[in-house]
Amino acid sequence: METPDLDTDNVTPPPNNHKLQRKRSDSPEPSCLSMKSDESMGHPLNFRNKDSSCVHSVLQKSGDRSEKNIITATGHDPEPAAVNEFQKKFKLNLVKKFQCLNGVMINPENQTLLNEIYTELYITEGDSGDVNKEHEVRQIEAASRRTTTEETPIKCNDIFKPLDDQDKPIRTVLTKGVAGIGKTVSVQKFILDWAEGEVNQDVQLMFPLPFRELNLMKDQKLSLMDLLHVSFKETKETEMSSLEKFLFIFDGLDEYRFPLDFQNTERVCDVTESASVNVLLINLIKGNLLPSALIWITSRPAATDQIPSECVHRVTEVRGFNDPQKEEYFRKRISDQSLANNIITHLKSLRSLYIMCHIPVFCWISATVLERMLDEAESGEMPKTLTQMYTHFLIIQTNIIREKYSKKQEGDEEMLLKLGQLAFQQLMKGNLIFYEEDLRECGIDVREAAVYSGVCTQIFREEFGLHQSKVYCFVHLSIQEHLAALYVHLTFMKEKRNVLIQSRVFKTISDFHKSAVDQALKSKTGHLDLFLRFLLGLSLESNQKLLHALVTHTGSISQKGKRNTVQYIKEKISGNPPTEKAINLFHCLNELGDNSLVEEIQRYLKSGKQSELSSSQWSALVFVLLTSAEELEEFDLSKYISMDKITDVILVKVMPVIAASRKAIISCDTIQHSGWSALDSVLRSETSNLRELHLTVDTLDLTRNKLRDSGVKRLSALLENPQCKVKNLKLYGCGVSDERCAALTSALRSNPSYLRELDLSSNKLGDSGVKNLSALLENPHCKLEKLKLCNCDISDEGCAALTSALRSNPSHLRDLNLSDNQLGVSGVKCLSAVLENPHCKLEKLRLWDCGVSGEGCAALTSALRSNPSHLRELDLSENNLGDSGVKCLSAVLENPHCKLEILKLYRCGVSDEGCAALTSALRSNPSHLRELVLFGNKIGDSGVKCLSAVLKNDELYKLQTLIF
Repeated sequence: METPDLDTDNVTPPPNNHKLQRKRSDSPEPSCLSMKSDESMGHPLNFRNKDSSCVHSVLQKSGDRSEKNIITATGHDPEPAAVNEFQKKFKLNLVKKFQCLNGVMINPENQTLLNEIYTELYITEGDSGDVNKEHEVRQIEAASRRTTTEETPIKCNDIFKPLDDQDKPIRTVLTKGVAGIGKTVSVQKFILDWAEGEVNQDVQLMFPLPFRELNLMKDQKLSLMDLLHVSFKETKETEMSSLEKFLFIFDGLDEYRFPLDFQNTERVCDVTESASVNVLLINLIKGNLLPSALIWITSRPAATDQIPSECVHRVTEVRGFNDPQKEEYFRKRISDQSLANNIITHLKSLRSLYIMCHIPVFCWISATVLERMLDEAESGEMPKTLTQMYTHFLIIQTNIIREKYSKKQEGDEEMLLKLGQLAFQQLMKGNLIFYEEDLRECGIDVREAAVYSGVCTQIFREEFGLHQSKVYCFVHLSIQEHLAALYVHLTFMKEKRNVLIQSRVFKTISDFHKSAVDQALKSKTGHLDLFLRFLLGLSLESNQKLLHALVTHTGSISQKGKRNTVQYIKEKISGNPPTEKAINLFHCLNELGDNSLVEEIQRYLKSGKQSELSSSQWSALVFVLLTSAEELEEFDLSKYISMDKITDVILVKVMPVIAASRKAIISCDTIQHSGWSALDSVLRSETSNLRELHLTVDTLDLTRNKLRDSGVKRLSALLENPQCKVKNLKLYGCGVSDERCAALTSALRSNPSYLRELDLSSNKLGDSGVKNLSALLENPHCKLEKLKLCNCDISDEGCAALTSALRSNPSHLRDLNLSDNQLGVSGVKCLSAVLENPHCKLEKLRLWDCGVSGEGCAALTSALRSNPSHLRELDLSENNLGDSGVKCLSAVLENPHCKLEILKLYRCGVSDEGCAALTSALRSNPSHLRELVLFGNKIGDSGVKCLSAVLKNDELYKLQTLIF
C-alpha cells in the first residue's frame, strides 16, 4: 500500500494548515484509514470553529483513545458537556428520521417501526468485476440458483470490520445490489442501530447524504463544511474540536445524474475550500478530504464502475432474502400465521414468483396482494404471473384511495396515464429518480405531484431533500416498468400509436407487440425485458377485465392475434438470440399463457431418450432446467446430445445451466472462441454456482483472442483445475508475454497429464517464457505430443532450455514446430542432442526460417543418422543450407532406416550440385518420400534432369508431389 507523506515533525500545525494538507500525495489509500487504533490513524482530523463563520481542518496529535469513550446507551461520556449534548441531539434527530420504515412499506397513518419488521438481509463480499448488462430481474433469477454454503456472509453492521484473514484497515466500502434489494433499508438500519447506541460506537458522527438529494445542488459551489451545515443544521454552531471519527454514507450512486471524473478533477484538501459537489465527492472518496473519515457508497450494479477500484477497500453485495429469510419476512409482516403459511405455499408453487421474492419490495407487493385476496376471499383467480400480481397491486392501491375518499376519483385514468408517461419516459432514459423538470415534461405540475404522492403513497413518492427541495420516484423499478407498459398499451388502444417507435403506426395489436419484441431484443442493457413481459401480459382479456375498473379505453388481444404474437416469439427463440434474451422470451410466452415449448421439453425429459433438439428446444430445455424447483447438483451435457454433435452454439446456450449447477460435465470434440468466452464468463461470474467442472475436450481454441492479464489468470485457474481435461490448447496470437506464459505453464504443471497439443505461436514469449515452458515439458507426467512455438522470439538460449527439458522427457513429443525463430547454429546443435536420443519419437520437425546454416544442418543430420526411423516430416525452408547442408541431409535420406515422407527445402540456396546429391540419395532409398519441395532454389538444367529421372520411374519412386 502506498502511503502519503505527512509532515510528522510539525506536531502543532500552523494556522493555515490546509496548505500543509495540499502537500500530501494523491494516494487513494492514505495512512489515516482506520478508526481502530492510533497506529493506523496517524494524526486525527478535528473540526474547530474560527470566528464563528469559518471552520478549518486541523491536524493534531492524537491522544490516548483508550481514555476517550464516546456516547453510549448509558450516556457515559467524559468529553466536554457541549459536545456530549451535541452528539445526543444529533443522534436523536437521526433516530426520529430513520426509526420508521419510509413510505415504501407503510401506511402513513399507521407507521411501522423498522425494528419490528426488519429482516436480516444476505450480504457477502463481492467483486467490482465487469458490469452485468442483464436486466436486474435476470440477475436475481441467476442469483437464486447460487449456493451460499461456501460464502461468508457479512452482517450489515460489520462491513467496516476486516475478516479474520484480512489485516488492512477498511476505509471505503462499496455496496451493490439491484433495485429494491434492500440497500437503502440496510443503510437506514445501520444508522438507527448506531444512533440508538447499539453498534459501531467508535464512530462519533454519521452523515447520510443520499445522491438523489445531492443532485439538487448541481449548480452550487460550497465547501464540505457548508454542505454539512446545510444538510445537518446541528453542526452550524457546535464546537466539534474533540471529534475525530466520521462516517459519510452516500446512498444510491445510480441515482446521481452527473459523471464522476476521477482523472481530471481538481484536488481539494481543505474542508473550507469551495467547489462543486462533484469535486467534493471525488476528493472525499480519494482521501484528499478528511482522509481518516470512513466512506460507504451504495449503488445498483450498473453504476459501480464509476468508482475506481483503487479507491475501494471492500465491495459488498446485498443479495436480498435467501429462502429462510423470505419466510421470516412473511411471518413478521402478516400476524395471522395461517394466512402467512398459505401465502408462502402459493408463492412456492410458482417458481418465477418465488424467485422474485429475493427482492424485499416484491415480498411486500406479494404480501399486500395475497393477504387481501386470501383473507377477504375476493373473487377471481389468484395471481400466477408477474403481470397479474402487479395489476392486482395497482387495483388494490386505487381501491384504498377510493375507500379513503368514499368515491371514485374522476381523474383516476388521467392520473394513471400521466404517471405512466412519466414512468415510460424516465425508463427509456434509465432514471429512477425524478425532479420537477421531469414532471413538467409529462404535464404534471408540482401541485398534481403532491396529490399523486398523497393518494398513491405506495406507488409514487414525493420526498423532501436538501433546502426542502423535492424529489420524486416510484416505489420500485418494477412498478415503474408496469406503469410504463400500461401507458404504452393504453396509448396504442386509444390512438393506434406505438410510443416505442414514434414514426410508425400499427394497425393490429399483434404487429404492435412484434415491434416491442424487436425493441427489447435490440436493447443491450435489457432495460425493456420486464417492461415487455408486462406489456404482453396486459393484453390478455383476463388482465383487461381487471383493469376495466380503472380505465375505460381497455382492449385485449384476439385469439388470432395472440397466436401470431406467440408464433413470432417462437421464431425469435429459434433465431439463437443471447441466452438471457431467450429466457426472457420464455417468460413472455408464460405471460401470454403459452407453455407449449416448455411442455414439449418436459415430455422429452420424461421419455429419457436422447434425440437431436432444435434451437428453440435447446432454449426451452435451458429455461425448464433453470426454473425447476429442484436444485441442479449435476449437469451432464452428454445426457442430451452426443459428443460429436456438440457445437459452440449449443455450449453458449447451456452456459446458464452450467453456471447454476454445482457440478458440470462437458465432453466434446472442440471448444472454440464463443464457447470459451461463455465458459470464461461462467468461471468469473459472481453468480455462478459451479464448484466442480469436468471438461474433456480435444481442443480449446483461443486463436487471436487477445488475453489480458485477467484473462490469463482465469484461463490458468481453469487449466490447473484437476477436473479440467483439456487436450488441445491453442493460443495463437493471443498476446501471451513471458510473464503471462509463466502463469500459464505454472497452471499446466499442476495438471499436466491431459494436455496433448499446445500452440503458443505468434506470442512474444522470448527466452524467459520458453524457460518457464521447459519446466512443464520435463515434468514426467507431461504427455505433450504436439508443440508449436512459431514466431515466439526464441534464440539459441531459449532453445537450449527447451531441448534440455525434452532430453529428460523425450518419449511423448511427436510434432515440434519452432519456425521463424533465430535458433542459430548453437540452438540447432542443442536440438540435435534431442533427436539422437533413442527415446525420441519425434515424427514432424519444422524449422522454417530459423537461421540454420550448413554447419547447423550438419549437426542436425548427424543426429538423424543415429536415430532415423521415426521422423516423417522435415521442413528446413528459408534457411541458408547451401549445397553443403543438402549433401549432409542426403546422407540421412540414403539410410535404409530413414522413413522420411515430406521434405521441404524452399529457398535454401540449393544449386545443381546439391540437387544431384539429393537425387542420388533418393535413388539409393526411394521407397518412402512422398513430397519434396525445392521451390525458390538455384536449380539449373542439370538439376532438373536429375529430378526428372526420379519422376520417370513410377514403380521405384513413390514421390507424389514435387515442387521446384
